[in-house]
Amino acid sequence: MGITVEPLTPAIGAIISGIDLAQPLDAATRAAIHAALLDRQVIFFRDQDLTEDQQRDLAAGFGPLHIHPIYPRSDRVPEIMLLDTALNDLRDNALWHSDISFSETPSLGAVLLARKVPPLGGDTLWASATAAYDALPDTLKQFLGTLSATHDLAKSFPAERFGADPDATARLEAAKRANPPVVHPVIRTHPETGRKAIFVSEGFTTGIVGMEQTMADPLLAMLFTHVTRPEFTVRWKWRVGDVAIWDNRPTQHYAVYDYGDAHRVMNRATITGDRPY
Repeated sequence: MGITVEPLTPAIGAIISGIDLAQPLDAATRAAIHAALLDRQVIFFRDQDLTEDQQRDLAAGFGPLHIHPIYPRSDRVPEIMLLDTALNDLRDNALWHSDISFSETPSLGAVLLARKVPPLGGDTLWASATAAYDALPDTLKQFLGTLSATHDLAKSFPAERFGADPDATARLEAAKRANPPVVHPVIRTHPETGRKAIFVSEGFTTGIVGMEQTMADPLLAMLFTHVTRPEFTVRWKWRVGDVAIWDNRPTQHYAVYDYGDAHRVMNRATITGDRPY
């Protein structure tokens, strides 16, 4: 079977067919996946059957892997993050964010596998921050290009969410000490495509460097809303065995929490990126 790429929206997203991700990828197949990822920013594969080792190895083909400082992970394959409603409260993912932007080197991307999905709900949305940037007026592009913003882990992981669990609180405090607030440009340039993207998100961005909070907050709120306009987004309805691979550098995503007490299990391998510029 040949490889096919089916775009999902004009701005972002595609379904890739004709690839078994459980098998070692030859150079041509890996190059085709990489090209589709750069072009469509998030790509989806149906009916995949991956072990934790295979998922880790697939992600490692894109670069070194990151181990999250807070979320639980597989005991046997620590590079696999366990997004499991039986283990942690996933409502914090129900906001638009770019992964690990609280780090000096935010995520390059991720490989996400659906292991168990609710009968209804639990979709994930992705937004193209490059399409959003392209739609800005030139004068605003120029102004934003002069700005930097602060990103802080604590914004998405407030202490009150961890309640009275001393172990969880200790992990959070250790994560905050290891990941103090960082500064990134408001507009970042993709190191491979050269395209520019808006790089602030509701999840982790807390302010604009050198700007009073009363002025920064409305500007950030406008950018948060602009990036996530429907015409810049794609929405994915999960089935067990689906795999999503996304380029975190020019995208944001939102995991919809609309499934109540239903059990949802996703495994994620996160790829370490480089310093935004």
